[in-house]
Amino acid sequence: MAYEQLKLENQLCFPVYAASRLITREYQPHLDRLGITYPQYLVFMLLWEKDERSVNEITQKLILNTNTVTPLLKRMEKLGFITRTKSSDDSRKVIIKLSSKGQDLQEQAAIIPESLVKKIAGESIDIESLKRLKNDLNQLINILNK
Repeated sequence: MAYEQLKLENQLCFPVYAASRLITREYQPHLDRLGITYPQYLVFMLLWEKDERSVNEITQKLILNTNTVTPLLKRMEKLGFITRTKSSDDSRKVIIKLSSKGQDLQEQAAIIPESLVKKIAGESIDIESLKRLKNDLNQLINILNK
């Protein structure tokens, strides 16, 4: 091959992409039981941590565009998980708040992260290695998200 740098095995992006897809696949049965998608799960995690966030805050935290998040939030509102209201301080700002139905999902979702860690750690990766991997990926995200 003329360009070694173009071999799939030499790419950083492919293992990150493949791992992301496979991790999301592991989440799927849990999310199906809750009746939500993975992107919705991410929004829930933000709102369970701190309710009443602006759309802009959600897009920044999830590193997504507004045109991706807005339809997602509209679907979540239609399903009765959240409410969307204009801010009293700034009418251009939309505030997202969990409904009681959205809050109730938290208890059911609490087992999901532990389930994934048990599967991964049960194979051959220890918890400390997973923590280092997470920290390394967060560093990479911070570098690329500037």
